[in-house]
Parts: sequence; C-alpha cells; structure tokens
Amino acid sequence: MRLNWANRFTILRILLIAPFVSCMLQINDPSLSGNIRHFIRYSAVAIFFLMAISDGLDGFLARKKGQATKLGAFLDPTADKLLITSACLLLASQHSGVEGFVLPPTVVVLIIGKDILIFIGFLIVYFLTGKIRIVPVFAGKASTALQLTMVPAILIAPEASRALPFWGYFVHVLWWSAAAAAVLATLVYIRVGSRFIEQFEQSNNH
Repeated sequence: MRLNWANRFTILRILLIAPFVSCMLQINDPSLSGNIRHFIRYSAVAIFFLMAISDGLDGFLARKKGQATKLGAFLDPTADKLLITSACLLLASQHSGVEGFVLPPTVVVLIIGKDILIFIGFLIVYFLTGKIRIVPVFAGKASTALQLTMVPAILIAPEASRALPFWGYFVHVLWWSAAAAAVLATLVYIRVGSRFIEQFEQSNNH
C-alpha cells in the first residue's frame, strides 16, 4: 500500500515524538549549563510546534484533498495520544517538568485515564459487534486541542510569566480545563459506544 501525503505527515509526527522526549528528559539535567538547558527546552517547543503543523497538514489533506484513509483514521488519533501521554508524564515529573509549573498528578491521571478508558471501550465494541468503530466527536477534539495548547504553554511559562504576570494563572486554568474536557469527552464516548452497541443488538434481533 502506497502512503499518501496525509499519512506521511502523520507518521512524521509519530517519529518526532522521540526527539521531543529526548529534549524533555534533559531540560533539568544538572550536568548541563543553564543556557544549554534553556536551548533544549526551546528545542522541545520547536519540535512540538512542528508536530502541531504536521497535524494540521495531515488533517487538511485528509479532508480537503480527499486523502482520508482507514490507516489515517487510526494513525492520527494514535499520534496525538502518544504525544500527549509522553508529554503529560514528563511535565509531571520533577526531573523533566518545568520548574514552578510541574503538571499536577490529578491532571495527568484524568487525561491519560481518558485514553485508557476509550481504548478499553474500543475493544469492548469490537468484541461485541465485530466492527471497528472510530467516530470523532466534538468533545474529543476540544479535549485534544486543550491538551495540545497546554503543553507549549507550560514549556514557555518561565519566560511568558515574566512578560505576562497572568500567565501562571492562565496555565493553571488551562491544565484544569484540559482535565475537565477529558472527563467530558470520556462520558460522551461512553454514550456513543453504548448507543452503537444497542443499535447493533437491535438490528440483529430483527
């Protein structure tokens, strides 16, 4: 199967997770000078924005250029989840988090818990119906958008908070909003999955 450009950009986004994680693991390395640690953190921000651009490009090509595929429907959310999961875990660690803006464990649990529950739900739907059901919903897209905004907002927080005094408050509101959106998205996906199973069982009973 030949990959189209939408899928190529998605795969690029997945590959870029490795250098992003590598940078994150070094931003608090005591063996490095402060300037180098700052450079590494800025590099993590640059890589993240490059991934965000590739996300927009693959979405544009899939929707506007007719390059949507089943592979892309699987890879695109997978790329987002891998990126968000790794970023949340790293930002919540004292070793790789941003000083003064370490992500609360509760936020991490709610965000990653959403993806775990959705994955379990996906398996349940598949085992009960024998069908693969991937249905994007607005709550899920809003949740992902907040998470993708939260990560760079935290990474640039040391400088942004000096220039903009409200930035610290903004970051706190942002990460709790991302956590709340994750809970809401989980509930919506549970409802959508339950309805699909009910409709499948009803159609088989007739």
